[in-house]
Amino acid sequence: MNALQYWLEKHLVPVAAKIGSQKHLVALRDSFVGMMPATMVGAMATLVSVLIGTVPAAVQQFVQRGASDGSWTLSHTPVFEQLAGISNVVSQGTLTVIGLIFAFSWGYNLSKAYKVNELAGGIVGVAALISGLPNILSLATAGLSEKAMTTVNNNIAAQGIATWKMGISVAHMDSGAYFAVILMGGLGVVIYAKLMLADITIKMPDSVPPAVSKAFLAIVPTIVSVYAVSIIYYFIKVWTGNDMIFLISKYIAEPFQALSQSLVSVLIVTFFVSLFWFFGIHGTNVLGPVLDSIWGPLQLANMEVYNKVGLQGVNDLVAKGAIDKAHAIDGNFLTLWVRGSWDAYSSFGGTCGTLSLIVAILWFSKRDDYKTVAKLSVAPGIFNINEPVMFGMPLVLNSLFFIPILLAPMVSVTIGYVATVLHLVSPVVLSVPWVTPPFLNAFMATGFDWRAILVTAVSFAATFAIWFPFVVAANSLKEEV
Repeated sequence: MNALQYWLEKHLVPVAAKIGSQKHLVALRDSFVGMMPATMVGAMATLVSVLIGTVPAAVQQFVQRGASDGSWTLSHTPVFEQLAGISNVVSQGTLTVIGLIFAFSWGYNLSKAYKVNELAGGIVGVAALISGLPNILSLATAGLSEKAMTTVNNNIAAQGIATWKMGISVAHMDSGAYFAVILMGGLGVVIYAKLMLADITIKMPDSVPPAVSKAFLAIVPTIVSVYAVSIIYYFIKVWTGNDMIFLISKYIAEPFQALSQSLVSVLIVTFFVSLFWFFGIHGTNVLGPVLDSIWGPLQLANMEVYNKVGLQGVNDLVAKGAIDKAHAIDGNFLTLWVRGSWDAYSSFGGTCGTLSLIVAILWFSKRDDYKTVAKLSVAPGIFNINEPVMFGMPLVLNSLFFIPILLAPMVSVTIGYVATVLHLVSPVVLSVPWVTPPFLNAFMATGFDWRAILVTAVSFAATFAIWFPFVVAANSLKEEV
């Protein structure tokens, strides 16, 4: 065990530390974190809309005091009707354009990493996305014959050029734009940042107000970066006949997301998150860019489907096999394992399921030092904050607990994964704050599927069974002073 720990400390930890401090990955992680307010607002709006539309019939009849024919819903009543409408508008301003929000967040944080004008960097990020969006006319006429296109053009001409307005596809501003934003937005912002650092700018006299001077400094880098990205968009379209965003989605995003649904992929990520934590490195932060860029968009896509069809509709889609894009039903499909699935079924008390360890210590431990740390860690653990137990016992670099730190989360993830794949519980369809207490987290994240509580309970019991033998073994070790 000591030899393995030494080898990992020598070869793995330095690599993980470099990854965790790499400025582009840090900026990407911070970009996803910075979007959390918009994501949470969108999740709340989705939740309100669905709850109003799916209130049990008995409650509806009690509120309405009649209309037992089933045609009435709570969303048809004053106040609730307006609340549902407002929530739809909120969702439109958050989840519908979450890719646009991410574009600004990515541009801002990447510019911050390069220590140049962050606001201009955010603008470059947005421009890089918008420049690559297909226009509505090209989408509507895609695949039409030459004769049909002639008819379309004649109709446009008949309307008069002054009355015809080209538009961009808002449908491509959602989470499906993430990979395009990361690649093309990142390229644009890096070009902008390099030019700023090379001082290829327009300098204004000292008498000019700082805000104006700062804006002028960014003009030339912004022009060059947006043009550079747009040139790529243009020639890719000319050479392939397809928009760049489609190509990125088809050949980069979809293969990664397809691989993400295998149990092997899920366990590999879980393993390394736990392994980094053992060495005192925040594994979730190190792998945050991977977790959020691959599994994050899938969760947002699930949220959109849940908003349209509700929990029963979600269960019906899963039962009919609509669990990937190839098997979509009426354009709707679910993804079984998403970003929030780890929080729902594994991270109770924090990474590695340390709340079950705390219970095991309070129940079985005879060591006063462990019990003291466990008592202090209960309150934070309920809200999934595990630093007190990680660094207080400590678990970090504690060879005795090396096996359960790796094994416990992999077992709990497997239980949650298998339960979801076997349709014993609904997939995660809502974004829930990570500090939401265990059991409640899974219940809310699955759109209030009560079965999620049972799955979490099984996962909790399994991790408890893994932790407690090592807690008992620690009783024979003397407290070091």
